[in-house]
Amino acid sequence: MPAKKVLIILSDADSFPLKKTSGQDAGKTVDQPSGFFLMELAKPLQKLLDAGYEVTFASPKGQEPTPDPNSESLLAFAGNFYERRRENELIDRMKRENGFSHPRTFSSISDDELESFAGVFIPGGHAPLRDLGADKDLGRILRYFHAKSRPTAAICHGPFAFLSTKFAGDGEFAYKGYKITSWSDAEERMMEMMMGGEIEKVESVLRNEGAVMIEGAKEKIGSITVDRELVTGANPTAANALGDQFLQMLSVH
Repeated sequence: MPAKKVLIILSDADSFPLKKTSGQDAGKTVDQPSGFFLMELAKPLQKLLDAGYEVTFASPKGQEPTPDPNSESLLAFAGNFYERRRENELIDRMKRENGFSHPRTFSSISDDELESFAGVFIPGGHAPLRDLGADKDLGRILRYFHAKSRPTAAICHGPFAFLSTKFAGDGEFAYKGYKITSWSDAEERMMEMMMGGEIEKVESVLRNEGAVMIEGAKEKIGSITVDRELVTGANPTAANALGDQFLQMLSVH
């Protein structure tokens, strides 16, 4: 029986590639600032800590994670200053107590150590588009949890990390045939209009690999999708429900 420990997967990136379609940079690929989406990390994280789980943060190279600037705006919190302050204070506490500023590198976590984790969680933000999808060591880690049927949670752009399973083991996408919800193509097209550029689409890419993508009106407002060991959600509105479901899956595993 694994201990009450959860591995949290983060990106090292502070930007993602945006292919500009308008303005003076039209035709060029620029670095668009990004990082982890604050509430997508903080809400499930707080639930894990409240339930007595120990968390370990990990990223490709162990660099200090960067918050997505959009996720720190009051707009993201619908004007709730206190909620934003509470979640920023949680991240500050993780920096002081849980090594958040210096995540473990994926390569430093052996299969023997993975045995000690009850589950794995991947928050969103656009940063995973930069460095998680083709990371061989992340592929090894996710394949481990997949093979053991241990709870695996991902939200928004987090499911993009599932592509890494193609770069480890037998080279097959580990979640073929799984029902998955991610940041949708429709939501990304709205971002493209605001940013004046093209962005890689998580929904389309996963569907092309054989995932059964669940997207619709209720997924836009916080519904989550559960299939075997996976729980996934589309956007920040799903963060609370995803955290609750992940905890439930951990408790019965």
